[in-house]
Amino acid sequence: RPPTACHGRCRSAMTTICDLPEEVLVELLSLLPARDLTCACRLVCTQWRYVVDLTTLWKRKCQREGFYVPNLDRNISDWKIFYMLCNLKRNLIKNPCAEENFQHWKLDKNDGNKWKIEDLPGANGKAIPDPKVHKYFVTSYGPCFKSQLISLQKEGYWNQLMDEKRPEIVVKDWYAARFDCGCRYELTVRLLSEDYIVLEEFCPEPVVIEQWSDAVWREMSHTFQNYPAGVRYIWFQHGGQDTQYWAGWYGIRVTNSSITVGPLT
Repeated sequence: RPPTACHGRCRSAMTTICDLPEEVLVELLSLLPARDLTCACRLVCTQWRYVVDLTTLWKRKCQREGFYVPNLDRNISDWKIFYMLCNLKRNLIKNPCAEENFQHWKLDKNDGNKWKIEDLPGANGKAIPDPKVHKYFVTSYGPCFKSQLISLQKEGYWNQLMDEKRPEIVVKDWYAARFDCGCRYELTVRLLSEDYIVLEEFCPEPVVIEQWSDAVWREMSHTFQNYPAGVRYIWFQHGGQDTQYWAGWYGIRVTNSSITVGPLT
């Protein structure tokens, strides 16, 4: 048989990726990173743009990466956004457990004998419920406060996402006193605009712990929901001092702080 004839028959029998059934194309594209799907694959052709925008593709990605929860379908209005939020979700507070000394923290007030880092459970203290936490920050007899300013855009949360979807912002902080000394604990969390205007704030009443307390670690938590559009930064500050003005480090102890953005999974 002439070579040209064979070449023609082979070419006519060949198919391209675009000839694959839709369910197979969904399965293949769901293997790719989300950034590649949205920034590259959607631009290939009309068919690929259609497939990348399918709910089934993003639901499949959620299943692959463990974000899918049975009976969740009716609560999810946009599986693509749900996937993006799950994929981004992590603790936005850096160095929450004092493993990197005071790196990433701004020491706003550092009075008395100043902030110090100690190993759990510490003198006249108790263990924290999370076995992965080994250290804590401790205050002195003068006011001690430290803070972090989180840029949501730098952490991957684009402006349109924050303004249109308003994902939940969950704040958690752990605090404890020594058994033998009273102390005071304070927490302030602010949602800020691009110009650092306060759009919403969580500032509970200071917690005053009396001397001879149980020294148990307790969690302070708050969830921001339905906040105004325009949130670009989160400012987190905590601290306090002892209430008996003893030299040394007898004030409130804090550790395992966290801020997470996104769906509860």
